Amino acid sequence: MGVCYGKNVSVLEDGDAGNRSHGKGGQVAGSPAHSTPARKSRTGATTPSHSLTSTAPSAWPSPYPHGPASPLPAGVSPSPTRSTPRRFLRPFPPPSPAKHIRAALVKRLGPRRPKEGPIPEDETGQEEAPLDKNFGYGKNFGAKYELGKEVGRGHFGHTCSATVKRGEIKGQIVAVKIISKAKMTTPISIEDVRREVTILKALSSHKNLVKFHDACEDALNVYVVMELCEGGELLERILSRGGRYTEEDAKAIVIQILRVVAFCHLQGVVHRDLKPENFLFANKDENSQMKLIDFGLSDFVKPDERLNDIVGSAYYVAPEVLHRSYSTEADIWSIGIITYILLCGSRPFWARTESGIFRAVLKADPNFTDLPWPDVSPEAKDFVKRLLNKDYRKRMTAAQSLTHTWLRDEHCQIPLDILIFKLVKSYLRATPLRRAALKALAKALTENQLFYLRLQFKLLVPNKDGYVSFDNFRMCRHYYRTRQKR
Repeated sequence: MGVCYGKNVSVLEDGDAGNRSHGKGGQVAGSPAHSTPARKSRTGATTPSHSLTSTAPSAWPSPYPHGPASPLPAGVSPSPTRSTPRRFLRPFPPPSPAKHIRAALVKRLGPRRPKEGPIPEDETGQEEAPLDKNFGYGKNFGAKYELGKEVGRGHFGHTCSATVKRGEIKGQIVAVKIISKAKMTTPISIEDVRREVTILKALSSHKNLVKFHDACEDALNVYVVMELCEGGELLERILSRGGRYTEEDAKAIVIQILRVVAFCHLQGVVHRDLKPENFLFANKDENSQMKLIDFGLSDFVKPDERLNDIVGSAYYVAPEVLHRSYSTEADIWSIGIITYILLCGSRPFWARTESGIFRAVLKADPNFTDLPWPDVSPEAKDFVKRLLNKDYRKRMTAAQSLTHTWLRDEHCQIPLDILIFKLVKSYLRATPLRRAALKALAKALTENQLFYLRLQFKLLVPNKDGYVSFDNFRMCRHYYRTRQKR
């Protein structure tokens, strides 16, 4: 994204000229369609670009091919730890870092063997049952909305503006994401649509989330109705500023990102595709609120659960995603990439091929020596480094990040962190010896760590004796969820 000062990075390379997909419905909410660094298909495919100033897409061969070269035996689940369908970043075959992933899968699942099963009695075998593409949504889209001009286009459909013809928001202009049923060719793609609508319904109360209005369907399409965001993408604003933000302006952006991501994580949702293209501004004003969009790759996750689907956009994918064991910490890595870009105008991990990008994500360290980093405050650099720690256990959570010295603001409301619930649960299950060790280690906590813990304790509203219970967690979570509408 742009060029870091003092670096000579090529803008366009051979082969960077085609096949960029814009996701299932293009822009989720109302920004015009245009070339972006990385777009995904409904199956999780991404097509990276290599510079903020690049306007041409790339199409590299996949490190995880289908067919005989697939690393998994036919009919074998991708991981014993999770039953969700497997979706790969496309492209993704060897060369590296797919080699170590393939080797790990072979070690775990064993070498390939012929598919086992009963021999069909007839020569043709049984035909597959037709896919059920009935979502149970309203059938009266045409009676409620009048479609306007197209504002975005993607692999599975497109996004249009529309005027509401009746109901509570009659006369309002909205965005309609039109998803073609003809392109839903697998149960996975159908389930993805269902899950996206479910997540939008559950989370749209937050002021930094695109507001969900309605979902309709007919024989040809699914229609997801949301608020129209006319301010354009965060990516466009970065480019309009010459490729980077000042520290003060970057803080305002990062705080909004962290607050909405902390809210998603508290509700048990991991986005899995955080990038500047998925943050839209509500209007053209300089101080307009940002809205997080596109939950097509998002998923629900329990506090102790690990996901294994390799999805996302190449430049923003976390190391543990490539290792196929991750949770909400993967979103924090992506926020670290966005913050790095905001402060210096270039990506921390770059290569000419997608496999090279993954290799850099796994092995390389971000550059903090070239311009403009010497002029960036130590607090800002420390913030980015703590988000881009390759060990996900050492990364700050979204709520912790808001208490970092670079962002600390007395007027900024710190949300409840689901990490506190996990830590309390772990403490209650610990042995007496482990509890004693934790109490001893607590005396070595820094003032910044204590600042975060005191805030979290106050959020739980302890009783008169200074104790908290599970009911405190439940009540605080509900209170925080309803408060975000303001």
